[in-house]
Amino acid sequence: MMDTIVSAALSSWRLDPRVVAILLGAGVVYVLGWLRGRRLIRGEKDLTRLAAFLCGLAILFLALESPLDAFDSLFLSAHMTQHMLLMMIAPPLLLLGHPLVPLLRGLPRKFVKEGLVPFLSWPLLRTAWRWLISPPVAWLTLAVSTIVWHLPKFYQLALRSPGWHSAQHACFFWTGVFFWWPVIESGHGGSRWPRWAMIPYLLLADVINTALSAFFIFSGRVLYPVYETARVGGISGLHDQATAGAIMWVPGSLVYLLPAIVIAADQFSGTAMVKSRELIAERIPIRRPRTTTKSRLPKLRRAAQSAMLLLAIAVMADGFRGTQVAPMNLAGALPWIHWRALSLLALLLVGNLFCMACPFTLARDLGRLVFPARLRWPRLLRTKWLPAALFVFYLWAYEALSLWDSPWLTAWIVAGYFATILVVDGVFRGASFCKYVCPIGQFHFVSSLISPGEIGIRSAQVCHSCRTHDCIRGNDRDHGCELDLFQPKKIGNLDCTFCLDCVKACPHDNVALKAVVPASTLTLDPDRSSIGKLSKRTDIAVFAIIMIFGAFVNAAGMVMPVMAWEHSWHARLGAGAMPLVIAALIVGGVVILPGAVVCLCGVLNRIMDASIPIADVMRRFALALVPLGVAMWAAHLLYHFATVWNASITWLTPAQLLLLDTGLLLTLYVLWRLARQYSKYVGRAIGLITPWALVSCGLYGLGVWILLQPMQMRGVMK
Repeated sequence: MMDTIVSAALSSWRLDPRVVAILLGAGVVYVLGWLRGRRLIRGEKDLTRLAAFLCGLAILFLALESPLDAFDSLFLSAHMTQHMLLMMIAPPLLLLGHPLVPLLRGLPRKFVKEGLVPFLSWPLLRTAWRWLISPPVAWLTLAVSTIVWHLPKFYQLALRSPGWHSAQHACFFWTGVFFWWPVIESGHGGSRWPRWAMIPYLLLADVINTALSAFFIFSGRVLYPVYETARVGGISGLHDQATAGAIMWVPGSLVYLLPAIVIAADQFSGTAMVKSRELIAERIPIRRPRTTTKSRLPKLRRAAQSAMLLLAIAVMADGFRGTQVAPMNLAGALPWIHWRALSLLALLLVGNLFCMACPFTLARDLGRLVFPARLRWPRLLRTKWLPAALFVFYLWAYEALSLWDSPWLTAWIVAGYFATILVVDGVFRGASFCKYVCPIGQFHFVSSLISPGEIGIRSAQVCHSCRTHDCIRGNDRDHGCELDLFQPKKIGNLDCTFCLDCVKACPHDNVALKAVVPASTLTLDPDRSSIGKLSKRTDIAVFAIIMIFGAFVNAAGMVMPVMAWEHSWHARLGAGAMPLVIAALIVGGVVILPGAVVCLCGVLNRIMDASIPIADVMRRFALALVPLGVAMWAAHLLYHFATVWNASITWLTPAQLLLLDTGLLLTLYVLWRLARQYSKYVGRAIGLITPWALVSCGLYGLGVWILLQPMQMRGVMK
């Protein structure tokens, strides 16, 4: 049977004279115009543009005249491949050839001057064209064309009618041209829209492509009856449909994501990144009067802490004495559903606002009226190893002890936090609990590396002329930064609790919340105040890796296939073995596997370039995965937060996938920036990031699979 299919494929090349004549004529005219242009002026990209245009014509020929067109009524996978070529591959290749001028030059001059120029200069036509290629309209036409033509009614109409089939292909091609025009032309000054706007433009297009692909794969039924009846080669209609979805998903997402990565790298490379950071900081600073910065913000912090303290007391009271049905108890709903999601949202929108409003530090400040806090934290423990171990323990306890379903245990955790911070910070000075113990704080510190805001100085010149350094030393009215973060040398949000003590203490009002480029601190490796170089901090890199892989393991523990695997091992090992099974999953997923993966990437990097400091590279490249890990945490927590309010939200999955796409894009961008710092040669830089990029794409694929699986709806009344 397979030999029959192969023979049919080889004999199914059809040569429609009209299509061949149009494609061949376009190629000849373009080449003639290209040659005439080369006689006038030679450009470095002339050969690249010629190759791109001819490849675009070849792709069109392959889509319209090859067996793909003959087999479109037998295999959905063949038809989807054809649609991708028409909409995602051929249009950008043709546009990369910048075809307008060569095509006009290749035509007879008299025909162009007397026939085409008056038509092309028609104001109504130019206005209509500008409207069609404007990003909102172009994106909308592509989305509508993609969705409508894949509805069963219209899809099967196109299969039955050759005329409608041609109309379908024309829609795909021309909406593809409209869509890709601003992406390609905006890079050469041909668009009124800023270049950076193409990043969300491409990501939103990928959301449509991903949602349609996922629908094909996970629908569980054949969407188009024609493929159910036309079975060839023993391939079922459902299997063929899943193959079509996979073809659209992976190559299709790459078509949208790779240009977005190139644009991001171009926008934020070199001095452009520094200038953009300064521009944002200048245009979006907290431009408030002096009294506002030094009085209102600290007062706002105390108000937020007081409110959070009251909520914490209510959570403990309800957890100890209220109903133990988690969705009906404050201890079951507030900490695990609302607080986690809202605190991460604050990280993504502003910065580490939870630590600013932390009720535990308010209790610590009150306790200091009694406790002296005179000792220094032991030197051997001034690392992130202890909170890393506690975070692994939390990941295990969350599942093994069903913390999310036990208000009583949750109340004890909150009470334990209050007791621990009173003891630790009552004995040791320097906010030791926040800096060296609290796993929640470390999670927020690492996550805030991609936040768009940080506490920083307004003017380096003011700090240079300062002689008191009250921001860290304090004064008679206010104490300085307890975490030993000297503002002029502070970079990023690591160890910063947004406590605003430095804001209050600064006599020059030179410290404020300022806007920064998200994740830009990951591309820098200066000697940071109180932290040192990130390339020398194994403990921070390890915590980041645990947090990143923990995002995927924590979410995977709530989907049906993984839960079924856990229960199968539980049945084999006997009663009481579930905590051990979960421990194996957690340790394997967040310790052993990532450790092996990071070491393997390091070995491959050493093979690629033996001169680089491999340990430093491993630490910095591991931290580059933080955006993807935070995106997975955000997508997962968004599910629980949204389903509490409405169990059937249509926008939820696209929003989750958009978060994950953004995280992957940002991670790949940071990886590329780091690789360029270690090698000025593009080929060697690509070799350095390849293993890390593969790990990122593997985690991305795992995240997509998790998000599309049936997930346990925690926090909802069954």
